[in-house]
Amino acid sequence: MQKLLMIEDDARLASMVGEYLTQSGYGFTHAATGQQGLDLLLDAGGPGAVNLVILDLMLPDINGLEVCRRIRSQAHALAQIPVLMLTAKGDPMDRVVGLELGADDYLPKPFEPRELLARIRAILRRQTDGAVPSVKLLRFGSLEIDRDARTVMLHGKPCELTSYQFDLLIALAERAGRVLTRDQIMEAVRGRELEAFDRSIDVHMGRIRSAIEDDVKVPKRILTVRGVGYVFAKQQD
Repeated sequence: MQKLLMIEDDARLASMVGEYLTQSGYGFTHAATGQQGLDLLLDAGGPGAVNLVILDLMLPDINGLEVCRRIRSQAHALAQIPVLMLTAKGDPMDRVVGLELGADDYLPKPFEPRELLARIRAILRRQTDGAVPSVKLLRFGSLEIDRDARTVMLHGKPCELTSYQFDLLIALAERAGRVLTRDQIMEAVRGRELEAFDRSIDVHMGRIRSAIEDDVKVPKRILTVRGVGYVFAKQQD
């Protein structure tokens, strides 16, 4: 059974969501504050203890952005836990900042439980049933991408990416040399469809570049094709 942790100070909302997700076959734990949620994650320990975090942005002690940052700063297994952030409707800047800090997806409040469930399933599915690879390890010069271990190494050092960002990188690397539109990239990772004026894909690409480029200002691996999308360069260092 996959286990979900919801960090949310609205007890009524958490109870409703918990009942719905439990009926849908998930394990569910609720934390009312950011610190309580972080403590539960650290106490849970090893990988698999929590499979996904549903994180509210507005919390009474530590705001959700800071909680997300702290999750991503933990040891490798904890840092890889997917985070679905709940944001205030009509505040796109919070969503952009959340994605920049490492959230895998966001959902504006108020939301339908069915949409939350669909987002959760999409995130977890990306982790478990991606396309069957022809080779386990992708090498591009000093950049190594291990599909099975879900790790990325640059010059022998690990690159920290969220689960969603890893899947985006794989989608590009598997199609090195081909220009992909944003819609094609999103379809390749089987995530949610792009919304109008949604900048989330560009935010994630910026985070990936920060992790795998030697010079973010002069990228050589992930190139922007103006007016079209992105291409992963075949020839690198």
